[in-house]
This record gives sequence, C-alpha cells and structure tokens, in this order.
Amino acid sequence: MQQGKVDRQPAYVLHTQPYRETSLLVEVLTRDYGRFMLVARGARRPRSDLRGLLLPFQPLQLAWFGKGELRTLHSADWRGGVPQFAGARLVTGFYLNELVLRLAARDDPSPSLFKLYDRAVRSLVDHALTATVLRRFELALLEELGYAPALTQDHLAQPIVPQARYLCRFGAAPEPTDSEQAPRGAANVSGATLLALAAADFEQPQTRREARLLLRLLLDELLGPEPLASRELLTTLYALSD
Repeated sequence: MQQGKVDRQPAYVLHTQPYRETSLLVEVLTRDYGRFMLVARGARRPRSDLRGLLLPFQPLQLAWFGKGELRTLHSADWRGGVPQFAGARLVTGFYLNELVLRLAARDDPSPSLFKLYDRAVRSLVDHALTATVLRRFELALLEELGYAPALTQDHLAQPIVPQARYLCRFGAAPEPTDSEQAPRGAANVSGATLLALAAADFEQPQTRREARLLLRLLLDELLGPEPLASRELLTTLYALSD
C-alpha cells in the first residue's frame, strides 16, 4: 500500500490552478481530513479521466496518497446529485469557497464544517432563497470557528427585547441603544433580528437585511483588509439583497 493512502473520502473542490505542464493543484475540503492541497497529475491532458471531474460544487469521492503539505490525487469519483451552477448561484458558490479558503485552517479535520458546506451547496441546488442560504452558512461558520455572536442576552446579561435596538460589535455582547445609527465598528440591529438569528429563522426580510450587516461586520474582523472578490460580484448582482 502506498504511504499515507486514503480511500473513499467525501470531498469538494474549492479551488484549482495549473501546475507544471499538464497537472493541477487542487484545494479540497474533505469530510474527515479538513482542507488541504492535492496535486492531480496529468489532469489537464485532453484525455484525462480527471479533466471533467475536478469542478467546484460537485460532491466527489477522492483517494490520495502521501503526507505533508502536498499530497497526490489517486482517483476521483462523482457522487452525483448536484447540477452545475450558473449566474448568481455560481458566484454565490464562489463566495462560500472564498470564506472556507480564507477562514478554515489547513489540515484541521472538521466533519461539522464539511456538513455545513455540503448543506449550503445542496440548498442552492434546491433553489432556496440565496440570501437565506448565505446568512445560515455565515452564522454557522462563525459558530464553527468559535466566534458566534451573543444573540439572546445583552452586555448586562439581560434578555434581548424584540422591540429594542442594539449595537453589536465583534467579541462583545449587544448593547441597547436609542439611536437608529451605528458608530464605526458596530452594527445597529433590532432585538427581533437577534432572536430570529438565535432561532435560525430568516423568514422576515428585515431579519435578512440586518443579519447581512451584522454578519458582514463579524466576518470582516476575521478576514482582515483584503476584500473578497466574490462579494464584490455578489453585490453587483444584488444576490446579497432580498
């Protein structure tokens, strides 16, 4: 058996780039081994069996061998059930991929993250409201990373009041406010929105609008100053709005 051989591992392709003359470097998210890089030798050859398989948003079953930062892909099989994305849903998928690439640590096994990503991709296939899919994924990703916002109590440990307004900042519990404005580094959201997020209820347009502001604020703290290319495209396509 080849050293470090792994068989039949559920995975998704997050990103590919050319490598040498005929190969690809493939960033993958796997169920049991987390995110890492594979080299797919000969994948760019016209007759390669891998050529039409290593595509984003397609559920795959991979086998590879080797250890270290760069492992070698042995085989890939399509698990089916997800058609190719197009238009706004394609850009939405790239946004999911960028978030995982930027925020998920390499070689950090996380079956729960894989499950979240798989659910988001399949929700897009089912023609769910794009904004709802994104907000659910963003909130769950923050929880997975250990940066979930406080949603049911304010900074004094008092229950959130649906009719009240709150200022929310990264790493801090919500603070009641009488203003509709938000200072720099804060999001001004209603108590109803916070409680809806706690219940994973995105039915109301106001919840989706305010959740977008809050989750973007929190994610930007983790992402740093470099913008997400896919977010710029999504904003242009109005896919982050209602």
